[in-house]
Amino acid sequence: MDEQLQTLAYAKKTAIELAVQFGPKLLVALLILVAGYYVGRWVGKLVDSMLAKLGLDEPLRVLLVRIVRILVLGLFLIMALQNLGVQLLPLIAGLGVAGAGIALAMQGVLGNLAAGLTILFTRPFHVGEYISIVDEEGTVEDIKLFNTVLSHPDRSRIVIPNRKIVGEILHNFGTLRQLDVIVNVAYDTDIRQALATIQDLLRAHPKILQEPEPFIRVLALTDSSVQIAIRPWTATADFYVTGGEVTQAVLETFRERGIQIPFPQREVRLLGPA
Repeated sequence: MDEQLQTLAYAKKTAIELAVQFGPKLLVALLILVAGYYVGRWVGKLVDSMLAKLGLDEPLRVLLVRIVRILVLGLFLIMALQNLGVQLLPLIAGLGVAGAGIALAMQGVLGNLAAGLTILFTRPFHVGEYISIVDEEGTVEDIKLFNTVLSHPDRSRIVIPNRKIVGEILHNFGTLRQLDVIVNVAYDTDIRQALATIQDLLRAHPKILQEPEPFIRVLALTDSSVQIAIRPWTATADFYVTGGEVTQAVLETFRERGIQIPFPQREVRLLGPA
C-alpha cells in the first residue's frame, strides 16, 4: 500500500514539474498556432482581393490563396516548434524521407496534381466554355487541382482526371457554337426568296446571335433539290434546343410561303415490246 502511495506521489510530482517546465511553452506554442491561423486567413483574403483585381480565374486564385495560407501557417508552426525547443534539422530530414516514400506511392495522384497546375497556369479553357477531349465533351463546370468537371447536354456530369487532359488534343468551342442546318428546296424555287425567308426567321429568333453574322448560302445541287446551308451562332447552353427550333421554324415558314421541300425522286422506264 505504501509503495502504491509513493508511486502516485512520484507521478503527481513529475506531472507538476512537467507542467511547470513545459506548460507555459505549450501555452505559448498554442497561442502562436492560433495567431498563425487567423493571420493566414487575413493574408489569404488580402491576396485573393489583389488577384481578383488582376483578373485571374477563380480556380487559380483559390490555389494561390491556399498556398499562401499554408506558407503562413507553416511559418507560425516553425515558430511554435522553436519555442518548444524542438530540433528542426532532424525533423526536416525525417519529413524528407517520408515525403519521398509518399511521393512514390502516390504517383498517379501527384500526376493529376501536376497536370492540374499546368491547366490552371496555361488556361487552355475556362469555366463556362464547351470543350471536347478524350472522347468526351461538355461545358466546363469546375477546374480542380486533381480533375476537371464537365456538364453534359443530357444533364449528366463528367469527371476527367487532369493527367488525361494534358497532352491530349483538345477542341475548345468557347462560349458560342455554330449550328449546321441543311434544308433542301425544289429547283423551281426562287432562291433569293428562300434565302431572304431564312434570314428573316433567324433575325426573329431570340436565341440566334446576329454577331457573328449567320452563314446562309447555297451549298450544293443534288439530283432532286438545291441544298441550302444555315449556320447561325448561338450560346453554348442553347445549342441543342436552338438547332431543333430553327429546323422547325424553317419547315413551318416554308409551308406558309409555299416554298417546296422536295423528296428524292427517281424516274423508272420499262423497256420492252409494246
